[in-house]
Amino acid sequence: MALGRGLGSLIPPKTTQAKPKSTVDSSVPKTGMFHVSPKDIDVNPEQPRKVFTKEAITDLTASIKEHGILQPLLVTEKDDGTYELIAGERRLRCSMDLGLTTVPVVLRTGNPDQQEKLELALIENIQRDDLNVIEEACAYERFVTEFGLTHDEIAQRVGKSRTAVSNTMRLLQLPDEIQKALIDSQISMGKARALLGMKDKDEQMRMFRSMMGGGVTVRDVEREVARKRIPAKGNRRRDPNIVDMEGKLREKLGTKVRVTKTGNRGKIEIEYYSDEEFNELSNLLLS
Repeated sequence: MALGRGLGSLIPPKTTQAKPKSTVDSSVPKTGMFHVSPKDIDVNPEQPRKVFTKEAITDLTASIKEHGILQPLLVTEKDDGTYELIAGERRLRCSMDLGLTTVPVVLRTGNPDQQEKLELALIENIQRDDLNVIEEACAYERFVTEFGLTHDEIAQRVGKSRTAVSNTMRLLQLPDEIQKALIDSQISMGKARALLGMKDKDEQMRMFRSMMGGGVTVRDVEREVARKRIPAKGNRRRDPNIVDMEGKLREKLGTKVRVTKTGNRGKIEIEYYSDEEFNELSNLLLS
């Protein structure tokens, strides 16, 4: 099982307790911003964020204690008059820890469905830079597998390029240990993407452990990938200028690029992984 699909294992399960009777005041106007008890707000089951670091919670709790909650929570109303959180789970957790009696909320009208709840939570987390890249990749994958969205449709909804969405989702192909290192910020996304160029999982892990030992750069990984692709009988060192150009093209196009050169002739091979990616690359090359 890929780590991206089992992130729940990183977090201890919450103890389920009976929800206290609603304290919602039905006389409170439910337009604009208003205040409700945090006990009347259930967490969003579609929350894409699974990892809440102790340091982040501690810092936010201290800020809320000093200044209060500056940004209202986004909620939707349930049939029993209580609320379900769409965005703002950290603020809700901190308010409960501080024993606040009320929190500011803004009501999302229209009874959003499962997909819209995921979209709203994902967009807020992306805008606030709150998700690690694996959580983001898992949310994108859910849009594809559960809701049938294309990479291009996802990109339009979250305000990113299709290439960025596709490249992020490809990180779920990496072994669990490398995904965990990404979550813990032990390696950069650039290094992780470079490792994707190695098809063999054992080679990926060997290079990954070399990275963890220090001294291995993204370019080192790309050169190793290029070396592995040379036919055994050739055993020739590739032109470092060509290898460097491949790296630049990969960054520009957001996908794998292979340049081969013999004398004054050669070819450039560009890989794509979906119809959406093919169309975007075509538009980019023809513009």
